[in-house]
Amino acid sequence: MKRQYTETHARAGVHAKLPDIETWENQYPGYEIEIVLPEFTSVCPKTGLPDHGEIRLQYVPDKLCLELKSLKMYMLAYRNLGIFQENVVNRFLQDVVKACRPVSASVTGEFTPRGGVYTRITASWSKSGSGKHGRKG
Repeated sequence: MKRQYTETHARAGVHAKLPDIETWENQYPGYEIEIVLPEFTSVCPKTGLPDHGEIRLQYVPDKLCLELKSLKMYMLAYRNLGIFQENVVNRFLQDVVKACRPVSASVTGEFTPRGGVYTRITASWSKSGSGKHGRKG
């Protein structure tokens, strides 16, 4: 049986140019920030059908905090981007870590069921490498 999904589909959107996430200087150590983005949308790179969901970001800031309006503009840039849900979550985490170099961060995507399939994807990172998935940046 011929595969319906190609390597091009798998890589779609992973290296797309997205707006920078701005930051501001953190004033306090040792606390966690949770940001919920309930209106996330992107597009399946194979079918072109929309994906809807909620992105939940939890991070412990170090020297910088994420500026919320720029984070919203960053999220909106996914709206017409063809990208798999798994890549959305991992790319989002990668860009957050690049922007503010937190002590730790975790991104969870909960995507609306389509065709009876519900997906929840979580990716984590920590400076110490002891994050849920042990990812160092």
